[in-house]
Amino acid sequence: MNHVNEDISADLLVIGSGAAGAACALRAARAGLHVIMLANAADPLESNSDYAQGGIVARPVGDTPEELAADIVSAGDGLCSPEAVGLLAESIPAVVESFLIGELGVQFSRDTEGELDFTQEAAHGRRRIAHANDATGHAIITRLLDAVIAEPTVKLATRETAVDLITTPHHAVRPAAVYQPIECWGAYALDQTTGRVKRYFAPRTALATGGLGQLYLHTTNPWVARGDGLAMAHRAGAEIINAEYVQFHPTAFYHRDAERFLISESVRGEGAVLRTRNGREFMSDYHPDGGLAPRDVVARAIHEEMLKHGAEYVLLDLSSLSIDPKVRFPTIYDKLLEFGVDITQQPIPVVPAAHYFCGGVKVDTWGRTSIRRLYAAGEVNCTGVHGANRLASTSLPEAILWGQRAGDDAARYRGDEPPPPAEEIAVWRDEGLTEEIDPLLIIQDWMMIKSTMWNYAGIVRNAKRMQRAVADLHYLEHRVEQFYRETKLADSLIGLRNGIAAALIIADAAQRNPESRGCHYRQD
Repeated sequence: MNHVNEDISADLLVIGSGAAGAACALRAARAGLHVIMLANAADPLESNSDYAQGGIVARPVGDTPEELAADIVSAGDGLCSPEAVGLLAESIPAVVESFLIGELGVQFSRDTEGELDFTQEAAHGRRRIAHANDATGHAIITRLLDAVIAEPTVKLATRETAVDLITTPHHAVRPAAVYQPIECWGAYALDQTTGRVKRYFAPRTALATGGLGQLYLHTTNPWVARGDGLAMAHRAGAEIINAEYVQFHPTAFYHRDAERFLISESVRGEGAVLRTRNGREFMSDYHPDGGLAPRDVVARAIHEEMLKHGAEYVLLDLSSLSIDPKVRFPTIYDKLLEFGVDITQQPIPVVPAAHYFCGGVKVDTWGRTSIRRLYAAGEVNCTGVHGANRLASTSLPEAILWGQRAGDDAARYRGDEPPPPAEEIAVWRDEGLTEEIDPLLIIQDWMMIKSTMWNYAGIVRNAKRMQRAVADLHYLEHRVEQFYRETKLADSLIGLRNGIAAALIIADAAQRNPESRGCHYRQD
């Protein structure tokens, strides 16, 4: 039977409910657009935005846009877009002070005089990071989503998994449409509750699906960060750049019985020291800034020390902190205490973990992609701000700013857009599919993706490893695609299909780039 049970229309379709998607939806709704926002989790808070601990760059007294821009470009290792960096650096007060604090009322940590309590993070020339203790992302995204949900012209649909973007000519029923340029008209989405696929139509669509840390064996990202938006955009024909640049956070909590948990860079910014398991401080061997060197340097140093000593982890020593870590880092304290680690009394076992995707769907300063009517904002896009390596605490303001600008741009066309050509778009058909999902097949295929990416396209790369990665992933892609064609649709199957596609995008880009730069480190 045909499983499309309804068509739903809006002025703007936003796919994703993190900071970028919420900022886009809010801005567009306040400009008068009817917006639908899709979240594939039951809880729209489930995103990288909610997991962000450390903070967000702000503008302390004495700081300048030029100083921030210089630090961003330095961390980006010569690959940043000057236009995008300049726009972000100039917009920080509007994002943090006017929007987050003034408009949304986000409660950032304050000092004894009531001023923002700025902290230090690696590769920043000064203390300019505003934070809400160690749960900054949660403080921001909860207020953002509250504001979005309060807008009467926004419909939030949870447990809706985008399957593919609706694009012409790809999904047009008229063969002659092949001569037309690619345009996006919305998305097919799986209703996880009913198992049916809906057509969401909109003259403008914004991808805000987040990152892809789940492609790796160790990651700080939640389960939703599996590369869905990148894969969908790639299938639709969008231009993708800088895909080889995957940033690994140096410090994720290591415990055999726990998922990797981010230990904020602010912990090192407040004075914590990285040590080998026998207590030797080692970062001074690798960089004059020690533990506050750029993230790619610190991650590689930890990786090398682990290999050198055959260790499963190194230690982050908090004993030299001048502040009470229990008070400054309550989220970390409570989480680690669940696993018997008291950060006021003992060091934290840490390992590097996949953290942030610096590449993505290429966009301009308004979030417009190479496909007409399609925007991308947040970690799924590539604005050029991050270059080859992201500067700490710049992702939240970038996501919010580009989300807002995409919403603004979409609103410019209100009333002037042609209606989506629903009658010319193919309906979703899955007649004859009777095979049910085998969870073990999903688990096994994901383990192959994660192990392949971690070992061959991870922190340290070389030609032989990447050749093996591409070959193994292409073999798996063929099997997964066959599995997808023969099996009833489910969120787990959609995620697997997108995961293998995103992994190949990264591995192909890494194999093609012979130059070490930033977080793409070529051993050879």
